Amino acid sequence: MAQTLTYIKATLPGLNLNFPKISWRAYHVWQRNLSAYKKRWLSGVIGNLGEPIIYLFAFGLGLGYYITKIDGLSYIQFIGPGLVASSVMFAATFECTFGSYTRMSEQRIFESMIATPLSIEDVIGGEILWGTTKGVFAGGTVLLLLCFLGLVKSALAIFLLPVIILEGMLFASLALTFTSLAKSYDCFSYYFTIFMTPMVFLSGIFFPLDGLPAWARTASFFLPLTHVVNMVRPLALGNLSLKMFLDLLLVALVLILFLILSLKMMRRRLIK
Repeated sequence: MAQTLTYIKATLPGLNLNFPKISWRAYHVWQRNLSAYKKRWLSGVIGNLGEPIIYLFAFGLGLGYYITKIDGLSYIQFIGPGLVASSVMFAATFECTFGSYTRMSEQRIFESMIATPLSIEDVIGGEILWGTTKGVFAGGTVLLLLCFLGLVKSALAIFLLPVIILEGMLFASLALTFTSLAKSYDCFSYYFTIFMTPMVFLSGIFFPLDGLPAWARTASFFLPLTHVVNMVRPLALGNLSLKMFLDLLLVALVLILFLILSLKMMRRRLIK
């Protein structure tokens, strides 16, 4: 952990936040990852979808039996849209932490790619596209399940697609930023334990945030998943508000910041 903090201090001061150039060749990185995924797609589907489906039925139907309505919604209706958001987050994050680290440090695929006309930015851009694709697939599948169960109440749910694309890109970029600092697989336990797990429980997926202490509500505001949930639930249920545009703006700003950071920091990691 101390080595990671030292690396952050050494890296961040020299970062130039001009947007790096990514060419259309990033598509070939995405295509390569897709081809590799096709050989093990079943295990990937089970891994990405098993947990949110278990949460949906165990909490929504099991625990939901003992919970009264929340804001006029049954408990399974309340948590369902939030599980779409968490599915996108976890799928994109796992792919751009463990998956990207394996391709970078263990298989050394990044080095092979950079030896071709692909630039480092093309490789990392392709990784972000692939992480986004995995996130959208996971979230979209959970959304289809909610539609099948009759838990989506509005045609506005069609606008969930651009929201989960933005979310996938955001968490893929966040994950790659941390991956640029990781010295081993063990480092990811910090990311998931200190950042990801608290975010799941402080983002409004399982209970309304207005019942939390003031300090917890303040902390939740700085968690990107909170703002995604604030958009996903109203779109699924047809309850729009102007506050959603603020949430969208915040998600877009954090996405731009970490997209640039991930590209810059991964470049430093790969050429040092």
